[in-house]
Amino acid sequence: MSTKIIRADEHYGNKTDWLTTYHHFSFGEYQNLEKMNFGPLRVFNDDEIQPGTGFDFHPHRDMEIITYVIDGELEHKDNQGNQGVIYSGEVQRMTAGSGIMHAESNHSKEKPLRLLQMWVFANKKGLAPSWEQKKFTKKERTNKLVPVVVSENNPNPDALHIHQDASFYLSTLTAHGQVEHKLEPGRKSYLFVIDGKIKLGNDTMQTRDAAMISKENNLVIRAEVPTELILVDLPEQYAVNK
Repeated sequence: MSTKIIRADEHYGNKTDWLTTYHHFSFGEYQNLEKMNFGPLRVFNDDEIQPGTGFDFHPHRDMEIITYVIDGELEHKDNQGNQGVIYSGEVQRMTAGSGIMHAESNHSKEKPLRLLQMWVFANKKGLAPSWEQKKFTKKERTNKLVPVVVSENNPNPDALHIHQDASFYLSTLTAHGQVEHKLEPGRKSYLFVIDGKIKLGNDTMQTRDAAMISKENNLVIRAEVPTELILVDLPEQYAVNK
């Protein structure tokens, strides 16, 4: 198994009066040629947004944008007429496609919002912009890896779908709970400990640690304390914006 552990303090961090953010890959003012992407996973941002603040309207295109709300309330608006509030445990999926303007803000005026914002290269250019959200309960993901976002070619009716051969899994592990994930040939994965402590093989990972995993048939993840994590299954070779 080839595993590279990225410790919490190795992510690029920046703090302003309204946003505390950790970038796993180059993003915005942070540019690092050694941290551009992992397969088609281009952006992985861990954000905490203060009450009543957020990202004003701004454009994107040709990206599949996935947002997981860890704690709090995220308000979404876009120029396609979509609007919604995404609560803790819910996932938002947006196809930027041919171009979309959107705003993301903390819906609460009292409590901070923590979320993960993840971008995946779309497999085609000029797709029709779209947006949707879905709730995944803590009960259904306890001691299980629940697929919350999958490829458009995956018929799973319970997940959101994106235009790329990638899958996102969420899990809430009890102390000593364990999950396994089989990596098919030609696949790799990105693992992030949202909160808690796990053993991945012989490696110990804690809150905000990440791992790049390849050349492995089966992942065994065991929690040492109650833990929440996200696992992204990705192709080694992939189509981008054709």
